[in-house]
Amino acid sequence: MDRLDPQLVFDTVDLLGVLANAILGGAIARQLKMDLIGFMFLAVMSGLGGGMLRDVLLQVGFPVALTNPAYLGTALVGAVVAFLLHFRGKWALRVLVVADSLSLGCWAATGTAKALSVGLSWLPALMIGVITAVGGGMIRDMSVGRVPQIFGGNTLYATGALVASIEMVILYRMTHPTWGMAVAIVSAALLTVVARRRGWRLPGVGSLEVRLPKAPAFPKSRRRKGPTEGA
Repeated sequence: MDRLDPQLVFDTVDLLGVLANAILGGAIARQLKMDLIGFMFLAVMSGLGGGMLRDVLLQVGFPVALTNPAYLGTALVGAVVAFLLHFRGKWALRVLVVADSLSLGCWAATGTAKALSVGLSWLPALMIGVITAVGGGMIRDMSVGRVPQIFGGNTLYATGALVASIEMVILYRMTHPTWGMAVAIVSAALLTVVARRRGWRLPGVGSLEVRLPKAPAFPKSRRRKGPTEGA
């Protein structure tokens, strides 16, 4: 498997992630009863937003989404698919969840690998990987006036991206980037799908809160009345 060109594998999986997330963005546009322009806007933001943030932060030239027409074309295809097909029912929802989970791992892995390839250390590479994976969905949610789901109240999602990024760092350092891509995709997908099914969430406000004891109340001192003050 390591004999394959890692760059070719990264580009292929990256485009699959663009398509899946573009369809998810279009599905939200359908929920909000938007027109075709709304479908295209949310699809592009959802499918390309994280990658564009990644490339801007890495400062390696123009974002790939602007220089490679395959990316924008794939996002627009996803918008059209979401516009023409109404994903309803249990199985359609499951397909969207699995597609989102797979793209989460692949985007975290590609973002981490790109950060490492330009010389960043492991910690900022992890940050870039997570931003690549969740940035598009965050921009999409903010565009429609929603609090991004990664900020809490949802099952494990950014955590799956972080796990995938950590695995990619380890295997990239071991000169196995292709295996890193595969492991990251599978592990992130399994974690997010199982977390969604079982309702796993990170602790929220109050879950781990330490309550300090209240200070004892001291009695108010009584001031002696002067001779001119009444009783």
